[in-house]
Amino acid sequence: MVTHTGDLSGRVMDRVRQMLCGLHGHDAFLQFQQDRMFLRCASCGHETPGWEVSEPTRVAARTEPRPALRAQLISERRVA
Repeated sequence: MVTHTGDLSGRVMDRVRQMLCGLHGHDAFLQFQQDRMFLRCASCGHETPGWEVSEPTRVAARTEPRPALRAQLISERRVA
């Protein structure tokens, strides 16, 4: 979150940005850290709690082939 700790005008502007996001919604984009992924607002800097990222789980490869899907062809059109 972007904060201006020193001056009053900076803190007021931070609050105004947060209020505008509260009215119109956050401009969220996906952000990554070492073991975490979360959404951060580009306008006010608000962060969601996010998700912990761990080692990916490995999925065993499928050994049997999937059955092929066949499309049904319609020879004539019915009109009611």
